[in-house]
Amino acid sequence: MSWFKQLWQNSREKGQYYELQAQKYLEEQGLIAIERNYNCPYGELDVIMRDGDTLVFVEVKFRSSHIKGGALHALGKQKQQRLKRTIYHYLAFKKLSNQALRIDFVAITGEVPQQLNWIKNVF
Repeated sequence: MSWFKQLWQNSREKGQYYELQAQKYLEEQGLIAIERNYNCPYGELDVIMRDGDTLVFVEVKFRSSHIKGGALHALGKQKQQRLKRTIYHYLAFKKLSNQALRIDFVAITGEVPQQLNWIKNVF
């Protein structure tokens, strides 16, 4: 086991670490953080940000290697459907209507160094 894998007590901690890395990267690109780890019965939204007048829902995936396509191939159809339902719940809960929105995907692959790919408007 590498030293890098020993940094976290559980997968939730690891997920939060990579979500924070993605958030910092997107803030460097000019986005503004609104909320992280929004939970509802349908699922979780990793990071919610604002890009101008657009509300951006960011899904973050980490994979330690490129085996099976790495993180870029980790956003399957079932996850996309769950993500959409969670976004609809968020918009209703926050009473947001007529809001421009976008779904972005940040794929982080590798331990050290890491490769980060930001895909805007992924679906």
